[in-house]
Amino acid sequence: MSTVKFKYYLTNSLQILVPNILRRKVAKQLLAEYSKNSYIQDRVNYYNKLDDFTLSESESTHVNEYKKTGGTTYYFDLYKVIKSFPAHYFFQFLNGDIRYIPETPSFLKSRPIQSGNENSVLLKLNEVRHFVFIEDKLAFRQKKDIAVWRGLGKHAHRKVVIEQFYNHPMCDIGRTAPIEGQPWEKGYLSVDDQLQCKFILAIEGNDVATNLKWAMSSNSLVIMSKPKYETWFMEGRLQSGVHYVEVKDDYSDLIEKMEFYIAHPAQAEAIIQNAHDWVDQFRDKKREHLISLLVAKKYFEKSGQM
Repeated sequence: MSTVKFKYYLTNSLQILVPNILRRKVAKQLLAEYSKNSYIQDRVNYYNKLDDFTLSESESTHVNEYKKTGGTTYYFDLYKVIKSFPAHYFFQFLNGDIRYIPETPSFLKSRPIQSGNENSVLLKLNEVRHFVFIEDKLAFRQKKDIAVWRGLGKHAHRKVVIEQFYNHPMCDIGRTAPIEGQPWEKGYLSVDDQLQCKFILAIEGNDVATNLKWAMSSNSLVIMSKPKYETWFMEGRLQSGVHYVEVKDDYSDLIEKMEFYIAHPAQAEAIIQNAHDWVDQFRDKKREHLISLLVAKKYFEKSGQM
């Protein structure tokens, strides 16, 4: 287990021992200190787009009844937000990689990027896996003229990329594990090794691309197709040519885009700096927790419980 994960599990295991009456007091104080800020309110409204709605109490979970029903990280991350509110409040939630819009307003980690996704209320869930940022000491111009990607590659849209570029001299792309009867395995490649490359592909999996957050904090240039799913990272607000380099869904223009930015490193570095600026807004832990509380508070307000 990495140091980051060990610290996460230890800290969150201990925070569950905090009496909920104290947790609610701290949250109430933090919310009381909040004076409406346009940046914070914009993010709250982006994650929680709900208008007034009716929630069935009998089909929901009460705050005091909330317990582990899925992955441990989802439990920890939702716990520290939900338990900051009165015990009799109730809500609905979904664990895992969510690719659909629920019929009832629910807290979840991911949602489709499309109109009409109001019932999908985003919280910062599975944080330890997705919100990992790095310090990259290697400048873009010092890196190899190579695009890199590693993953299981089971999804059809990932197979398309692997099949095209597995043997391409400008790419180091492959599966981390073999699939019987199919080639394209290249084995594990550490993040440090991937950072030797100028270009990092962020290919969506079940929902979002897990590597997108650390890749955008690096000095490599992120290349990906237009995202179809989003999380707390607000992937739906990322702009092509500003925060990342966009390619076609089948990545058929990948080499063309790579060659352009190899020839125009200053433009690549401008995008990388914009990516860093985007990442930086998620580093303030106190503000992140406040936004999470405000998202949940709005949920309880719009359901008529506050």
